[in-house]
Amino acid sequence: MSLLELDTVTVRFGHGARTVHALREVSLAVEEGQTLGLVGESGSGKSTAASVALGLRAPDAGEVRFDGRPLRRRRTAGEMQAVLQHPMWALNPRMTVAASIAEPLSVRTRDRAEVRARVAELLEQVSLEPAIAERRPHELSGGQRQRVAIARALITRPRFIVFDEAVSALDVSVQAQVLQLVRRLQAEHGFGALFISHDLAVVRYLADRICVMRAGEVVEDAPTEAFVAGPTHPYSRSLLEEL
Repeated sequence: MSLLELDTVTVRFGHGARTVHALREVSLAVEEGQTLGLVGESGSGKSTAASVALGLRAPDAGEVRFDGRPLRRRRTAGEMQAVLQHPMWALNPRMTVAASIAEPLSVRTRDRAEVRARVAELLEQVSLEPAIAERRPHELSGGQRQRVAIARALITRPRFIVFDEAVSALDVSVQAQVLQLVRRLQAEHGFGALFISHDLAVVRYLADRICVMRAGEVVEDAPTEAFVAGPTHPYSRSLLEEL
């Protein structure tokens, strides 16, 4: 049984002649402790799929299941998190790093000692110095901010994390560091991940499976090694040839 499943999910925007299918009967699955890489050009439906997977948008048709049951956002609160392209979208510029990381957990417990200990633990796990806890986001580099965003996502011990273009705004050298960090943290924490990117090289490095989307449809879904060895769809082959 997969941790998260989208089963023939369709999402439509607009009405009548102006209807646009953002997703058209999309099926995909994320296994516990593994990463599904979702790749495709801008407008292919990747971010809409992420919104549906996180329960932020209900599909117009099809079903989303988490741990084998229909997804209910309230039930899965804390079990699902997201790391976005720009960490400043998730970090309040007026809050310290420690407060930003702690925020998702603070609404679930009033034990301040527990929260402080968890923040310190996560700063160490994402390889940030303890002193960073008292800084504001604008005082950090882009790579440091993304590490803070990852720590914030991990604080509720989620079982599923969406990484939506999480390294695309970083320099290549910093990208590599963050990708290595995500791989290590997944091995330590065992969360399932949906890693969304337009960059097939990034997805290839991190993902156990690769799912290719185009114009709201899944055109290929295969284990990474099989995909790299011989993609079956012409669009998938064109992506591989660009590497």
